[in-house]
Amino acid sequence: MTYRRLKSAVYLLMAGDPDRGGLVSRTFDACLMALIIANVIAVMLESVEAIFLRYEDLFYAFELFSVTVFSIEYALRLWTCTENPDYGGAVAGRVRYAFTPMALIDLVAILPFFLPILIPVDLRFVRAARLMRLFRLLKLGRYSYALKMLGGAFQKSKEILAVVASVLVIILIFASSLMFYLEHEAQPEAFSSIPQAMWWTIVTLTTVGYGDVYPITVGGKLLGSFIAVMGIGMFAIPAGVLATAFIEEIQKRGSKTTQEEGSVSKPEETIALLERLDALHDKGTLSDEEFLVQKERILKR
Repeated sequence: MTYRRLKSAVYLLMAGDPDRGGLVSRTFDACLMALIIANVIAVMLESVEAIFLRYEDLFYAFELFSVTVFSIEYALRLWTCTENPDYGGAVAGRVRYAFTPMALIDLVAILPFFLPILIPVDLRFVRAARLMRLFRLLKLGRYSYALKMLGGAFQKSKEILAVVASVLVIILIFASSLMFYLEHEAQPEAFSSIPQAMWWTIVTLTTVGYGDVYPITVGGKLLGSFIAVMGIGMFAIPAGVLATAFIEEIQKRGSKTTQEEGSVSKPEETIALLERLDALHDKGTLSDEEFLVQKERILKR
């Protein structure tokens, strides 16, 4: 297998759609998901001092194995990202890819291991770096279709969510200011300032109501009742919007899958088409631009 064919095959394995990538691609994704979950469990178990001291060597060996796997994965993604026309260019394309959200998450997943080695730091930073390994949980977004659909739902509803967030901020400021003036004299410690009153407003709007701070004046109680009822309505809106968008994403995905049934090519067929495309490009039959366009069409099949 030539260099170009190997690169295309690895790209299909790591960046292709698992529904179309066959058993190998699905197994690859499942193994990485299992490793990510195991890493998160390991981080939580390490916080139990008795367990950590007893199995410290085992934790270190597992961390070394995980970092090796994630580092190889990150290097392979950087190597094969130029197969995507959006990241064309040996250097510029890889730089653009390196600053994409998922690539940055991949980098943060391995940095905690290398930072203490490269930079002399104290033990407090080492402990903080260990906790940064929890960012590996974000890597699940690359492999979980449920998380991808949830991300699509957020993307589709971002304008509405932005409006709701803006309204909540306005309510937070006004309610905190009013509560400060209503309760400051009666409770100078609990409502010592408007920023201090924001704590009460936040827990009231979210209907949590810890009970550590609460109004005692008549005006404060009336305002608190109004804010509590308003909080129920304000947080019901984004929940309904997200639920609707999520259902639409599920329906959209189901419709797309139905339409494409029977036309999905196997990985072997895709690789064969890419090899034929490479041959035509090498012979000069296809220009570089035509080659990239046709490659994109094949990879999106």
